[in-house]
Amino acid sequence: MKQSVAVTVNGTQREDLVEPRMLLVHYLREVAGLTGTHIGCDTSQCGACTVLLDGRAVKSCSVFAVQADGRSVATVEGLAATGTLHPVQQAFWNEHGLQCGFCTPGFVMATAALLEQNPSPSDEDITKGLEGNLCRCTGYANIRRAVRSAAAMMGGQAAAPTGSPAAAPAAAPAATAGS
Repeated sequence: MKQSVAVTVNGTQREDLVEPRMLLVHYLREVAGLTGTHIGCDTSQCGACTVLLDGRAVKSCSVFAVQADGRSVATVEGLAATGTLHPVQQAFWNEHGLQCGFCTPGFVMATAALLEQNPSPSDEDITKGLEGNLCRCTGYANIRRAVRSAAAMMGGQAAAPTGSPAAAPAAAPAATAGS
């Protein structure tokens, strides 16, 4: 028997009927049509499905859609709602904090949550803040650099990596229509 859920997704109120066992990741992809949240492992190990639930980073493959009833969900699509990349998205682009890109939405959302809680993270804070996300392509150096760059763009100042000078973040180009 389906249940009604009322969820605010990326600032838009939705009301849908879902199976009680439907995972939030499947709700977002199949019902809401937001495919930026990726399904990587279905066991909460990889973090590709990370979204913000009431501002807190969660793995949407470990939450039922009915558990989001009455709550607010932010996905990677919702970060750039104004047509301009969010500073975290821009930093991942500028610093090449991705390779194949499959894990990137989860890292972006985990970074957004980290920087909301700690605008000036140390390397240790960055490692701890992103520990639930896995990338199979990179060595994480560019991801850490992207987090530091995003912190600087957002007004915080992440600590320089141990043993190296702080790098100035690249200027964020303006988004244009059709980009």
